[in-house]
Amino acid sequence: MTDPQNEPTVESRLAFQGKILNVRVDTVRLPRGTLGTREVVEHSDCVCVVPLDEGNNVVLVRQYRKPAEESLLEVHAGGVEEGESSLDAVLRELQEETGYTADSLQHLSSFWTTPGFCTELMHSYLATGLRPSSLEQDEDEDLQVDKVPLPEIPDMIRQGEIRDAKSIASLLMVLHLYR
Repeated sequence: MTDPQNEPTVESRLAFQGKILNVRVDTVRLPRGTLGTREVVEHSDCVCVVPLDEGNNVVLVRQYRKPAEESLLEVHAGGVEEGESSLDAVLRELQEETGYTADSLQHLSSFWTTPGFCTELMHSYLATGLRPSSLEQDEDEDLQVDKVPLPEIPDMIRQGEIRDAKSIASLLMVLHLYR
């Protein structure tokens, strides 16, 4: 009998190969013995960071997100490049997107972004001790940096001003630390 928590892969085929993600279609054996199909988006690990300045302001980024067809206010995020640690990726993203680096990084959590169909694992950090240090932005990004007082974050989430899951999860973890 198969483990009820496991769906062994019987066959796997690559349906799409892209620059930042691949899509594969897996045929799996279900616990009751029948076959099922799983469409899986393969995506590398990512990082996100909540930069908190000495004035208790969160440094957020506003950028247009094509799938949502709107500009979203978010924590900073990006992919972990091959051979790069999540800590190195956080510092790189922080410098590229905000013009800051951090004296202190605290790992908040690692979580699956959309485990129903995607392999992306997000590593979330809090950055403090911010000081100027910039790297050039990615050429396909157009970002606006906003500072928001930490106490305003819960209302912004409730009112739908902050709407993406990585930002909500990471900001709520930081709020928990500072209550």
